[in-house]
Amino acid sequence: MTRDMLTLFKSRCATAALVLLAAALVPGLAQAQGQVRSSHGDWQIRCDTPPGAQSEQCALIQNVTAEDRENVGLTVIILHTADDEGRILRVLAPLGVLLPSGLGLTIDDEDVGRAGFVRCLPNGCVAEVVLDDELLGKLESGTTATFIIFQTPEEGIGIPISLSGFQDGYQALP
Repeated sequence: MTRDMLTLFKSRCATAALVLLAAALVPGLAQAQGQVRSSHGDWQIRCDTPPGAQSEQCALIQNVTAEDRENVGLTVIILHTADDEGRILRVLAPLGVLLPSGLGLTIDDEDVGRAGFVRCLPNGCVAEVVLDDELLGKLESGTTATFIIFQTPEEGIGIPISLSGFQDGYQALP
């Protein structure tokens, strides 16, 4: 295995471990795992050492439930890649979402775009995007982000999350 392939493999293993950690944090589906390191407004930094990992992995996390549907929740996760070369925004949505429609995002009523779902786990489906400087800036300066999931092509459910504490939490993320 070349060094680049080994680095990619390690990065994907660490990312998978954080997906599993985040999957355990979906509201109402499992007890929260990982140790809360700090709280920043409505966000928490949670850390855990996944099996087989050489070091602790941390993520900035917020769990939310739709205001009008208690059974519809999201886990929003911000993390650094294992090689510390990139950042990822990952959202764990409930099973039953319409996968082809993806996950919509608005920040302070400005349409940011959509992300495709990349996999489904036993307790939810995962959408993720690379967290570039532009999106990070919008999250840091924004007040509310609304993630939109679709149960039918016509019916989108907007789930607002508070960005209070996001900037401080992101800066404190190891």
